[in-house]
Formats: sequence, C-alpha cells, structure tokens
Amino acid sequence: MPSLITQVKSKLFIHSSRRSLHALDGAYASLLHGRSLDFEDLRAYEYGDQVRDIDWRATARHDAPLVRRHRAMRMHTIMFIVDTGRSMTALAHDERSKKDLAILATGVLGVLALRHGDDFTMVYGDGERVRRRAPGRSEGALEHALRTLDRAIDESRAPSDRDTLLSYVTRTISRRMIAVVITDEAPLTDDTERMLRRLRAQHDVLWLTVRDADPVLDHRTRVTRSDVDTRWDVPDFVQGDHGILRELDARTRADAAHLAETLKGLEISHAVVDGQDDAVPQLLRMLDRRSHAGI
Repeated sequence: MPSLITQVKSKLFIHSSRRSLHALDGAYASLLHGRSLDFEDLRAYEYGDQVRDIDWRATARHDAPLVRRHRAMRMHTIMFIVDTGRSMTALAHDERSKKDLAILATGVLGVLALRHGDDFTMVYGDGERVRRRAPGRSEGALEHALRTLDRAIDESRAPSDRDTLLSYVTRTISRRMIAVVITDEAPLTDDTERMLRRLRAQHDVLWLTVRDADPVLDHRTRVTRSDVDTRWDVPDFVQGDHGILRELDARTRADAAHLAETLKGLEISHAVVDGQDDAVPQLLRMLDRRSHAGI
C-alpha cells in the first residue's frame, strides 16, 4: 500500500501555497492555549500571523512588521475521534470516497501537530467496538494511525454510532486534550447533545462534518446509488425529480442549521468538509475563525 502520509502531504502542499501553508501553521498554533511568555526571537510578519503577536516597537524601528515568537510552555495532545462505521464507506459530496476524505482531514491536522512538536492519539470505532491507539509523536506513528483508519473502515460490518464513540471518551479519558471529532451528516440526537456537553467540559473540541453525497441528483443517471446501511437502491426514476430534491435539501439544511446552532452554543469550532480538493482551505477557514473568535 502506498504511504498514506505521503499522499496527505502531497495534497497539503499541492493545495497550499507557501502563504496558505504558513496560515495553516499559524491557525493551528491558535489551538494551543497557555503559551509561555518566554521570549525567543523576532521574525518578519507573514500571512496568517496573529496581530497580537506583532512587536510594535521593533516594527517602528525596522519600518517592517515583526512578530514575537515565544518558547512553548508544554506539549499538547490532539485526540482524533473518528467514526469508522459503515456510513464512512459511502461517497462524500465530491462523489469520491468518504473514507479517504476522513483520512485526509486526520492526516492534515496530524501533520500540523507533528510540525509543532505535539503528539496525538486516536479513538475510533463503530456500533460494535471502540478502540484507542496509544499516543504518538512521529510520522511513522501517524502513518500507522492512518492505515488503522483505512483498515477499520474497510472491515467494519457495524453501523456508525458516534454516541458510543463520544461516550467512550467522556468515560475513559480525563486528561484534557484537543478533541477533533470526525463524523458525517447524521442528525444530532438528544444523546449526542448530552455527550457533547460532557465532552466540552473535559476537552477543547473541534467538529469536522464529512458531507455525504447527494442521494438524489438533479439529473438522470444510469449509476445505481445504494444506501450503505439498508442496501436499498435509490430508484433511477427519482433522479432529477425536483420535488424530491427540494424536500431533501430542506431536510439537510434544517439538520445542518441545528448542528451549527448547537455547536456554536457550546463554543465548538466546526467545519464541513465537502471533498478532497477543498479540504485544506475548509480546515484553514475553521482554524482561522477559531483564532479570531478566541475559542
């Protein structure tokens, strides 16, 4: 199997100019709370730096913006909470693998964690079993984690159950971490909201929604679309039915609005990842919003 981390890096650098890669680095740094006040050095301002880090006296002397860099006080742990149930074997909104998109999102944030000297751990599972990987702090460990996700999704025969995932974390992991939940568009349940409140009390939380492919298209297709859980085939005659399209769109928008409102109320940063081509910019926008919101 080709190296997954190499594929992640390829997409990261292809879709990120040097400016936007630095912006990702800067936005990632905003996740890290409790920075040391120990001054390390000055460097030229670059796109993505926070205004609060500008040293205005040094800037005035040099006629160019300079930012202060500080020595990190402590290492942080990023905890990926990834749904590996049957629903992740379906297609994402870009008509490509939802599994590959989840691996890409995990890999991008994992690479950024390693670049900043942080470690990561991973909790993953479905409705039958939840597992946790030991913390890692190397590209080799990240490669193993991504391969674990790939294999777990391919081998899963159980439905997705993110409430079980969240319950496992709230019951078994007390050390405060930065928790990144990677799941799909399944509507929030009351149990999910209760688990989220408990999770938010224990950890800093980010939520990534991997957007599903449209079950009904706005045109006829000869390709059979099937539900991965029920194995029910979507009849071809409904493809292009504008009444069904409007109803599905209204339901999807209502579910998305409820999710966004709930996460905003809990001060949980959120991004909807549509496809592999847009994943890096969407992650950047989420991290950038978080840095400016101060949460």
